[in-house]
Amino acid sequence: MFDRLLPGAAVTVQLTVLSAILAFFLSFLGGFGRLSKFRIIRFVSAFLVEFFRGTSLLVQLFWLYFALPLLGLELPTGLVGILALGINYGAYGSEVVRSAILSIPQGQTEAGIALNMTPGQRMRLIILPQAFRTMLPSFGNLLIELLKGTALVSLITIPDMTFEAKSMRTNAEEYTLQIFGILLILYFIIGYPLSLLTRWAERRFSVGRS
Repeated sequence: MFDRLLPGAAVTVQLTVLSAILAFFLSFLGGFGRLSKFRIIRFVSAFLVEFFRGTSLLVQLFWLYFALPLLGLELPTGLVGILALGINYGAYGSEVVRSAILSIPQGQTEAGIALNMTPGQRMRLIILPQAFRTMLPSFGNLLIELLKGTALVSLITIPDMTFEAKSMRTNAEEYTLQIFGILLILYFIIGYPLSLLTRWAERRFSVGRS
């Protein structure tokens, strides 16, 4: 069983890492967009964020996989999975970024103005370092949710460990309990270090603050 599931686990890890990088970038892009001083940027950012938050990840995945080719754009299956996961969780992450920035007391901004800092300097040197500490727990939760969300890519034939488990079950139904039991353990083995990493980052930034 492991000789089939372990390569699938490697695919799951790759999808998680690449999708998380994309989601992290889009989180800040969407978060800053919703805080822009330009109304059109705020409107477009809010619309896109709410659209991808308000629609099913599964439907988004199917749309990229089945509908885009009908429009003349066919993407590699792996890229479809990364895009769907990254965009969906990036939309959720953008609200984390926006809320964290807004949670910083106005006095911090006023202090930066008093020091003759530009808006960019205030954001980079004063606001973001404090806001990032607030973002970490939510980012950690989203990372775990993203890992679990990778199971959906098995529906578009990406050979992750869920896809391999379902394929094995088709040929050996009598081993269903063992197959999915091992699958549960593998998800835990991948997910638990991510939780530890998040806690370590929270402690590190907390020490930096103190």
